[in-house]
Amino acid sequence: MQMKENDLGTKILEAAISIHRELGPGLLESVYEVILCRELKEFGLNVERQVPIPITHRGTRFEEGFRADLIVEGMVLLEIKSVERVIPSHKKQVQTYLRLTDIKLGYLLNFGEAVLRDGITRCVNQLHE
Repeated sequence: MQMKENDLGTKILEAAISIHRELGPGLLESVYEVILCRELKEFGLNVERQVPIPITHRGTRFEEGFRADLIVEGMVLLEIKSVERVIPSHKKQVQTYLRLTDIKLGYLLNFGEAVLRDGITRCVNQLHE
């Protein structure tokens, strides 16, 4: 894992925690997504929202894939939730996105937690370890 991705992850988490402290838990995921995107862009970072993730199988590309909530600098994928608790399928979702995009680092951020630190799941693409 490159230091640059970890440094980027630290900035992302600091911004997410700050937003969560301001707004509190339990708002719609889209609220946290749009505000986090704006905040990261204000840091001068390249952030893409609702990025299509196609599926390629046996040389055929299927555009009916998935959408990543945020991809920062093309290196860190963020999946935003606002739920009572994270379940295994949420983590699997992030791992799937990482695998399909070939991105090494991702975070599942659950803004539904009373304290965001309890809602942060760091995910690493197993193909890059």
